[in-house]
Amino acid sequence: MLLIIDGYNLLHATGILGRGVGPGDLERSRRALLNFLASSLEEKTVRRTVVVFDASNPPPGLPQSERFRGLLVRYASDYDEADTLIEELIRRESAPRRLTVVSSDHRIQRAARRRRAMAVDSDRWYSDLRRRRNRANESDPIDSAKPSMLTESEVEAWIKEFSESNATANAVPGEILEPNKGSESR
Repeated sequence: MLLIIDGYNLLHATGILGRGVGPGDLERSRRALLNFLASSLEEKTVRRTVVVFDASNPPPGLPQSERFRGLLVRYASDYDEADTLIEELIRRESAPRRLTVVSSDHRIQRAARRRRAMAVDSDRWYSDLRRRRNRANESDPIDSAKPSMLTESEVEAWIKEFSESNATANAVPGEILEPNKGSESR
């Protein structure tokens, strides 16, 4: 693992969840958060990330864990709360100094620091991730590969080229075209 994320904690920090929770809203909010993470993190980080959600009253058929676009998603259905599962994951980590734990919960942060892992508040981590994502989008090589505008002389040259080609293509077999007059000779 490289990154452990307290899912609902981050979900609230992002504002994705909103105020009211109706039927299916929680599931849609979780998926929106997971999609954001999967598209914002580097691929190697995605594969080494665990997002933990509380699941004290899980809907029927909710798995204990699943892969979502490379992210490992864990539901704390066998735990009193997600914090307990997160603490267990921190304890089991073989290289805790390389681990980052994203949660604003002080209990989780203390558990991470005890193992010398980095603990980051959810809102701060989310802001940093959005900033990095925006910078990456600004320097997108696809944008820099866009063709520049043609100069006036280049436009004239292309018009001339295609006008002559068009006149030749529309010519009647055996007809002799005068240079630079295109189809006007007909």
